[in-house]
Amino acid sequence: MKQNNIQLHSPSIFGNEIKYLSECIRKNHLTFGKHSNLFRTKISNVTKSKFPALVQNCTSGLYLCLKVLNTSENDEVIVPSITFIASINVIKYCGAHPVFMDVDEYCNIDLDKTSDFLIKETYSKNGFTYNKKTKRKISSIIVVHTFGNLSNLHKDFLNLCKKKSINVIEDAAESMGSFYLSGSNKYHAGTIGALGSISFNGNKIVTSAGGGVVLTNNKILQKKILYLANQAKDNDLHFIHNEIGYNFRLSNIHAAIGLAQIENLKKIINLKKKIYLKYVKEVSSIKGLNMMNHPYYSQSNYWINILKINKRYKYSKNLLLKKLNLNNIQARSIWFPNHLQKPYKKNQSYKIELSNKIFKNYICLPSSSFLKSKDINFIVN
Repeated sequence: MKQNNIQLHSPSIFGNEIKYLSECIRKNHLTFGKHSNLFRTKISNVTKSKFPALVQNCTSGLYLCLKVLNTSENDEVIVPSITFIASINVIKYCGAHPVFMDVDEYCNIDLDKTSDFLIKETYSKNGFTYNKKTKRKISSIIVVHTFGNLSNLHKDFLNLCKKKSINVIEDAAESMGSFYLSGSNKYHAGTIGALGSISFNGNKIVTSAGGGVVLTNNKILQKKILYLANQAKDNDLHFIHNEIGYNFRLSNIHAAIGLAQIENLKKIINLKKKIYLKYVKEVSSIKGLNMMNHPYYSQSNYWINILKINKRYKYSKNLLLKKLNLNNIQARSIWFPNHLQKPYKKNQSYKIELSNKIFKNYICLPSSSFLKSKDINFIVN
């Protein structure tokens, strides 16, 4: 029996979106206006990032992170195999090369294997770290926080990267509202490394219909990012450009949507937590299936719910996906491992095992914040 189409993750529109958009249109403040400043301030309040920089999307944000941290052509950047491919493509935009690492049970980069690689497979020269195999300089690592779950960026790993002069960039695209827990303190995703980039794409927990933000506590880095995002303009009157810039700024009309969305962030996360707990309860009764849980060291935003299939389940992943979608339930596979993607097959990968198993057995289930119990029951049935 079919019912209305259940999307994987649609925006929650129940705030001041129409009000703020009307203000933009009425005052003709489409590109520039107060909503950009208000949105940026609200992001700063939520994340405790002192100098956030609004950008066109998370991909452009990640690219700018690499640029302002002086990623050079032929450098290498360490990345997890399981992630949306944009995290990898930005490296190639810089003329650099990805080095692929395995992931852990939460689909985040395996930091134990990464540490092992840095200790055993690299050497130091002139204050930088080089790959023994390729002889290329390793300038950064992009740590991706997947599905709202945070990678365990503990002090030992951060100190190792510092010792090796390797920048830590956080791809927090999916992690608006996710926090590290440390005693009574909380630290927002994207604020631990040198820079972090968050997405406000239409399918994210907070959307601006397309958009992103780079988080930093370094005013110099923020200024450089905004400079490059605004065409590297050195003189507005005479249009002087001393560097190559980009049209990566976020418009005021997009910021207006984002502002209305982030005002309801806590409400959205509370709704999504209830959806996750409902899935856990209902799926637990099915032999061979269970839901991916969340790391003990962080507070998730519950962005996407991940179903895990094991050998006891009577159907294959592909058959289950087919059945769900035939019933108008938009489920999809987890990302195909990037070290196996055609453009990246020749790049180095290191001890990748779990990534391949995860791809074969994990499915993304519908997770919109407005899902009702009857929707989840329908999906589970």
